[in-house]
Amino acid sequence: MKLLVDVMCGGVVSYLRMCNHDTVFAGDRGLEADDDALAVAHDTNRTIVTRDRSLANRADESVLLESRDVEDQLTELATVGLDLTLAEEPEFCGRCNGPLERVGPAASTPEYAPNPTEFDVQVCRDCGQYFWRGSHWERVAERLSAVRDAVDERETNT
Repeated sequence: MKLLVDVMCGGVVSYLRMCNHDTVFAGDRGLEADDDALAVAHDTNRTIVTRDRSLANRADESVLLESRDVEDQLTELATVGLDLTLAEEPEFCGRCNGPLERVGPAASTPEYAPNPTEFDVQVCRDCGQYFWRGSHWERVAERLSAVRDAVDERETNT
Protein backbone atom coordinates (compact mmCIF):
# COMPACT_ATOMS: atom_id res chain seq x y z
CA MET A 1 0.00 0.00 0.00
CA LYS A 2 1.20 3.51 -0.79
CA LEU A 3 0.89 5.84 2.19
CA LEU A 4 1.65 9.42 3.12
CA VAL A 5 2.01 9.75 6.89
CA ASP A 6 1.60 13.25 8.29
CA VAL A 7 3.89 14.76 10.88
CA MET A 8 1.54 13.84 13.76
CA CYS A 9 2.01 10.11 13.14
CA GLY A 10 5.73 9.81 12.42
CA GLY A 11 6.28 7.05 14.97
CA VAL A 12 4.62 4.45 12.73
CA VAL A 13 6.67 5.22 9.60
CA SER A 14 9.53 2.74 10.09
CA TYR A 15 7.08 -0.02 11.05
CA LEU A 16 5.09 0.54 7.87
CA ARG A 17 8.23 0.50 5.75
CA MET A 18 9.40 -2.72 7.42
CA CYS A 19 6.05 -4.24 6.40
CA ASN A 20 6.76 -3.23 2.77
CA HIS A 21 4.34 -0.33 2.63
CA ASP A 22 5.66 2.42 0.36
CA THR A 23 5.51 5.14 3.02
CA VAL A 24 6.31 8.79 2.50
CA PHE A 25 6.69 10.79 5.71
CA ALA A 26 5.48 14.37 5.39
CA GLY A 27 8.22 15.54 7.77
CA ASP A 28 10.92 14.21 5.44
CA ARG A 29 9.46 16.14 2.53
CA GLY A 30 8.62 19.40 4.31
CA LEU A 31 4.90 18.81 3.79
CA GLU A 32 3.59 20.65 6.81
CA ALA A 33 0.79 22.49 4.99
CA ASP A 34 -2.31 20.37 4.41
CA ASP A 35 -2.61 21.53 0.79
CA ASP A 36 0.95 20.34 0.06
CA ALA A 37 0.33 16.93 1.64
CA LEU A 38 -2.96 16.57 -0.22
CA ALA A 39 -1.32 17.43 -3.54
CA VAL A 40 1.46 14.86 -3.07
CA ALA A 41 -1.00 12.19 -1.92
CA HIS A 42 -3.25 12.87 -4.91
CA ASP A 43 -0.40 13.02 -7.46
CA THR A 44 1.19 9.78 -6.19
CA ASN A 45 -2.02 7.86 -5.35
CA ARG A 46 -1.28 7.64 -1.64
CA THR A 47 -3.59 7.14 1.31
CA ILE A 48 -3.02 9.78 3.98
CA VAL A 49 -2.49 8.56 7.55
CA THR A 50 -3.23 11.39 9.95
CA ARG A 51 -4.66 12.47 13.30
CA ASP A 52 -6.00 15.66 11.66
CA ARG A 53 -9.74 15.23 11.06
CA SER A 54 -9.87 18.15 8.61
CA LEU A 55 -7.01 16.75 6.54
CA ALA A 56 -8.55 13.26 6.54
CA ASN A 57 -11.89 14.66 5.37
CA ARG A 58 -10.26 16.52 2.48
CA ALA A 59 -8.13 13.59 1.26
CA ASP A 60 -9.15 11.28 -1.59
CA GLU A 61 -8.33 8.38 0.73
CA SER A 62 -7.31 8.55 4.36
CA VAL A 63 -6.99 6.72 7.64
CA LEU A 64 -7.83 8.89 10.63
CA LEU A 65 -5.98 7.84 13.77
CA GLU A 66 -7.22 8.86 17.21
CA SER A 67 -4.32 7.90 19.46
CA ARG A 68 -0.98 9.59 20.06
CA ASP A 69 0.63 6.34 21.21
CA VAL A 70 2.55 4.45 18.50
CA GLU A 71 1.35 0.98 19.52
CA ASP A 72 -2.25 2.20 19.64
CA GLN A 73 -1.79 3.82 16.21
CA LEU A 74 -0.49 0.52 14.85
CA THR A 75 -3.55 -1.19 16.34
CA GLU A 76 -5.82 1.34 14.63
CA LEU A 77 -4.06 0.71 11.31
CA ALA A 78 -4.41 -3.06 11.70
CA THR A 79 -8.08 -2.62 12.62
CA VAL A 80 -8.79 -0.91 9.29
CA GLY A 81 -7.12 -3.82 7.49
CA LEU A 82 -3.57 -2.65 6.92
CA ASP A 83 -1.26 -5.68 6.85
CA LEU A 84 1.33 -5.31 9.61
CA THR A 85 3.39 -8.39 8.84
CA LEU A 86 7.14 -7.89 8.60
CA ALA A 87 8.39 -8.37 5.07
CA GLU A 88 10.44 -11.45 4.26
CA GLU A 89 12.37 -9.32 1.77
CA PRO A 90 12.19 -5.62 2.76
CA GLU A 91 11.88 -3.26 -0.19
CA PHE A 92 11.92 0.18 1.45
CA CYS A 93 14.54 1.99 3.47
CA GLY A 94 13.46 2.59 7.06
CA ARG A 95 15.17 5.97 7.02
CA CYS A 96 14.16 7.52 3.67
CA ASN A 97 11.79 5.08 1.89
CA GLY A 98 14.32 4.56 -0.92
CA PRO A 99 14.72 1.18 -2.61
CA LEU A 100 16.82 -1.46 -0.88
CA GLU A 101 19.20 -3.83 -2.58
CA ARG A 102 21.00 -6.86 -1.22
CA VAL A 103 24.70 -6.49 -0.43
CA GLY A 104 26.76 -9.27 -1.99
CA PRO A 105 28.88 -11.53 0.21
CA ALA A 106 32.13 -10.13 -1.21
CA ALA A 107 31.15 -6.50 -0.58
CA SER A 108 32.55 -4.49 2.28
CA THR A 109 30.22 -2.83 4.74
CA PRO A 110 30.69 0.09 7.14
CA GLU A 111 31.98 -0.67 10.62
CA TYR A 112 28.48 -0.51 12.16
CA ALA A 113 27.05 -3.13 9.76
CA PRO A 114 27.67 -6.88 9.99
CA ASN A 115 29.65 -8.94 7.52
CA PRO A 116 27.36 -9.86 4.58
CA THR A 117 28.68 -13.45 4.68
CA GLU A 118 27.12 -13.79 8.15
CA PHE A 119 23.90 -11.76 7.74
CA ASP A 120 21.55 -10.81 4.94
CA VAL A 121 22.54 -7.15 4.56
CA GLN A 122 20.76 -4.60 2.40
CA VAL A 123 21.68 -1.04 1.49
CA CYS A 124 19.45 1.85 0.47
CA ARG A 125 20.23 3.04 -3.04
CA ASP A 126 19.14 6.57 -2.11
CA CYS A 127 20.69 7.34 1.28
CA GLY A 128 23.27 4.56 1.67
CA GLN A 129 21.94 3.29 5.03
CA TYR A 130 22.59 -0.43 5.71
CA PHE A 131 19.95 -2.78 7.15
CA TRP A 132 19.93 -6.32 8.52
CA ARG A 133 17.77 -8.41 10.79
CA GLY A 134 19.29 -7.86 14.20
CA SER A 135 17.75 -7.66 17.66
CA HIS A 136 15.73 -4.61 16.60
CA TRP A 137 13.98 -6.71 13.95
CA GLU A 138 12.95 -9.26 16.60
CA ARG A 139 11.56 -6.54 18.90
CA VAL A 140 9.55 -5.07 16.02
CA ALA A 141 8.27 -8.55 15.09
CA GLU A 142 7.12 -9.12 18.67
CA ARG A 143 5.42 -5.73 18.85
CA LEU A 144 3.60 -6.22 15.55
CA SER A 145 2.57 -9.74 16.53
CA ALA A 146 1.09 -8.39 19.78
CA VAL A 147 -0.79 -5.73 17.81
CA ARG A 148 -2.22 -8.30 15.38
CA ASP A 149 -3.18 -10.61 18.27
CA ALA A 150 -4.99 -7.75 20.04
CA VAL A 151 -6.90 -6.89 16.86
CA ASP A 152 -7.81 -10.55 16.30
CA GLU A 153 -9.01 -10.88 19.89
CA ARG A 154 -11.05 -7.68 19.61
CA GLU A 155 -12.67 -8.91 16.39
CA THR A 156 -13.43 -12.31 17.96
CA ASN A 157 -15.16 -10.64 20.91
CA THR A 158 -17.28 -8.38 18.73
